[in-house]
Amino acid sequence: MESTPPTSKRIKTRVVRSGGRLEDWFSGDNELIERYRFETSTKVINNPKVVSFDWLKSQKLDNVRRLLKDQLLKRFLEMKGKIYPDLIRVFYTNLKFKGNNLVSHVKGVDMEITHDVWAAVTGLKYVGLRINKGNLGVVEDFNKIQYYKSCLKNPQAQVRTCSVGGLKLDERVLALIVSWILTPRGSNHFVLTEEDLVYIYCFMKKIKINWIHIIKEHMQKSMRLSDYHYPYVVLISKFLLYFEVNLEDETSELVKST
Repeated sequence: MESTPPTSKRIKTRVVRSGGRLEDWFSGDNELIERYRFETSTKVINNPKVVSFDWLKSQKLDNVRRLLKDQLLKRFLEMKGKIYPDLIRVFYTNLKFKGNNLVSHVKGVDMEITHDVWAAVTGLKYVGLRINKGNLGVVEDFNKIQYYKSCLKNPQAQVRTCSVGGLKLDERVLALIVSWILTPRGSNHFVLTEEDLVYIYCFMKKIKINWIHIIKEHMQKSMRLSDYHYPYVVLISKFLLYFEVNLEDETSELVKST
């Protein structure tokens, strides 16, 4: 039985380029307007994906469902609704990091995303291992190649590169969720990094991960690296709603699970 990548369906709603005045979006800040014009306005946003837990159940992927729920990821992975591509770019143009919080400013609204906001919007808590590329050693007894081989349907297979192909079903589904949704990238979804394998290892061993930390780190990476797309567009749209940013007449698209 083969698994498929997490899927979503984006339906474009009425396109209105109006309230789209840069002065309105950036409250007249000329420096930010120039940054938007020459940097963020042309950067691609990630095509959002949704995981349906009902679909996982229908495919008898009960273990995967349990592992995701153990990490408190159900609400985050099932997020859908309207997204606002222009304002998402505005959010990233203004995004800064203040201690453990994200801070941005959209259409005159200051947004400080505290741990309480994360909990209210996503159900995630600031607990668990804070894993990133520089501190993978925080996960004890992990060996990249040994673990990858243990995930294969044929552990004796010769390993040239760590890829999704050949993984056992549960590990394959988790790998795709990691590369498409949790730490999404623009390409190479089927090639696994060491970080990807660490996340899968933690899932399978029921080691709690601090997903708020992971998401924030990935946001920062997407701002720094030109080949990264802007991620978490549904999440950011939920933050806009939470802070009651005026979304009337803004260009929107609808993300639905299939």
